[in-house]
Amino acid sequence: MPRILGVDIPKEKRIEISLTYLFGVGRSLSNKILAEAQISPDKRAKDLSEEEVMRITGILQKGYRVEGDLRRDISQNIKRLIDIGSWRGMRHKKGLPVRGQRTRTNARTRKGPRKGGAIVTKKTTETAKAPSAAKAKGG
Repeated sequence: MPRILGVDIPKEKRIEISLTYLFGVGRSLSNKILAEAQISPDKRAKDLSEEEVMRITGILQKGYRVEGDLRRDISQNIKRLIDIGSWRGMRHKKGLPVRGQRTRTNARTRKGPRKGGAIVTKKTTETAKAPSAAKAKGG
């Protein structure tokens, strides 16, 4: 497998698709990089020469923020929002949706699994009824 910026990209796929395994690289950016490096997008990743891999790596390092740098920038932006106490920062801190979605229903991805509540109460009332019904039949 060719290794670009510390990430193993799949060797059987076309290089156009393989580059999208890098964080921050999508299809359009992948095609721009390949055009700049003068490499055919139809070429398989396993067929790349060392020189072509070095050209792609050089282009990515000098002109684009990908992988660790991009992850660090995103986390710093979120931390800045939390530190200044903005509305978006508070939503990040509380683990709620940030972009104005409803939370009365849905939003389970951000909020996590449901917390007990009504289900626990229902079970306790059913078990309380069962013994009293048994006493009535027995007595």
